Amino acid sequence: MKLKEKEFLEKIEKHRGMIFKVSKMYLENQEDREDLFQEIILQLWKSYQAFEGKSLFSTWLYRVSLNTAITFIKRDKKRTDNGVLYETIDIEDDQSNHKEQQIEFLYKAVQELNSIEKALIFLFLEGQNHKQISENMGISEVNARVKLNRTKEKLQQIIKNYGYEF
Repeated sequence: MKLKEKEFLEKIEKHRGMIFKVSKMYLENQEDREDLFQEIILQLWKSYQAFEGKSLFSTWLYRVSLNTAITFIKRDKKRTDNGVLYETIDIEDDQSNHKEQQIEFLYKAVQELNSIEKALIFLFLEGQNHKQISENMGISEVNARVKLNRTKEKLQQIIKNYGYEF
């Protein structure tokens, strides 16, 4: 295996969880998420040769992943199957079960957001600050702050409309 390929695979393995989260943020159906996950990997590989290291690998990975997800959603917009497939796991610990329900509910509520709002919430949930979000989204820091606040308010309203309380 070539050095570049090995390096790429190691970096992808290290950031696999982030790619999974992007897939889950944008799609509810398990099969669709798997397709998006594979599409993100493919696009990362195609553009890896152009990665110059001027930014952190993770920053570049966020951008490619989010842009791929947005493009994937737009391309498959014709699809009418928006069925929800949630895996259920029997967990004896009520606290863990409650936390798992909260996470699934949050993902369900996020499905109501548009593609840009999903990206903002994803980056926020990843612990990125306004400056990092602005860099990853290619917008000003002020714009990132305003858009994120509006998106959080919208998400809170969606959650309230569902009648769910954390």
